[in-house]
Amino acid sequence: MYEAQTFEAILQRMLSRVTDNVDKRPGSVIYDALAPAAAELAQLYAELDINYNLSFADTASGDYLTRRAAEFGVQRKPAVKARRVGRFYGEGDAPIDVPLGSRFGISGLFYTVVSKLGAGIYALECETAGAAGNQPYGALLPVDYVAGLVRAELATVIVPGEEEEDDESLRQRYYAAVNEPPFGGNVADYKQKIGAIEGVGGVKVFPAWQGGGTVKCTIIASDYSAPAGALVAAVQEEIDPPGRSGQGSGLAPIGHRVTIAGVQPVTVHVATTVTLAGGVSVGQVQEPIEEAARAYLLGLRKAWAGESQLIVRIAQIEAAILTVPGVIDVTGTTLNGSAANVTLDAEEIPVLGTVVVNA
Repeated sequence: MYEAQTFEAILQRMLSRVTDNVDKRPGSVIYDALAPAAAELAQLYAELDINYNLSFADTASGDYLTRRAAEFGVQRKPAVKARRVGRFYGEGDAPIDVPLGSRFGISGLFYTVVSKLGAGIYALECETAGAAGNQPYGALLPVDYVAGLVRAELATVIVPGEEEEDDESLRQRYYAAVNEPPFGGNVADYKQKIGAIEGVGGVKVFPAWQGGGTVKCTIIASDYSAPAGALVAAVQEEIDPPGRSGQGSGLAPIGHRVTIAGVQPVTVHVATTVTLAGGVSVGQVQEPIEEAARAYLLGLRKAWAGESQLIVRIAQIEAAILTVPGVIDVTGTTLNGSAANVTLDAEEIPVLGTVVVNA
């Protein structure tokens, strides 16, 4: 808005207001007197332009966007600690109980036992917030002595850990709250309430899916994978508890019988033939090609909540493969043995299976 207010433009306006019978050349008294003031004014205009942009949701960032969104009741999501399944064994691999509050470590991270799920099976919470808690699997080491413990394992993710919400995600939720006001169990209401639950990365709402008063909400985990059964159950309990369905015991309005479901993963196997640059072998490009295909499918899963259905396209897979260094050309790509795109249902997401690369 103030791009034209440069040091030179401001100084020239100031000098033009000085009578012409005064020396106004660089180095003159009047020039040297006005130049510092012009520099300060130019800096002031630059900061004014920054603050002007920070006052609008479409150009605000950081704390300024947080404050703008909060005016409409949209809060930035904080970082979330991962919850994982832990399995504990004693002599002869017999399941054993461990004290709640026990701490275990793996790969530089520490997990605390928070609840019992079954015989020798517990829910563990990562002490470090963020996605890092989703990654390690395998043997856990106790921080303190646990009587009878022989082996401990860190298993599946119950609630994925999340980083603090980024600006773009918050901006989109702000727009949705302003442009699609949630009210009384409308679609926007379900999307906002379920989307705010820890571990949920997106939701699709299917009104009247089994007649009037029934609602089906399908969720995807915050790491854009199929949600664990425990997460689906937790969301169901918060929205419309089983046994009290339709009574308004949860966040759903009275009379709404809500079913929470998780997205269904569909494995996509890829086979392709590539032309390689001189001196490059298939072994060198195998892993990068797999990563390129995996990144493409992740992008589709991130867009799942906003699409009626996902289509895995061969052209996009080949375009991703062509970005791999050493690959000159690609042809003959098939998905699940067919040279056709894979069209998924509304509640399905693609996950990468095998990747066969021929040269």
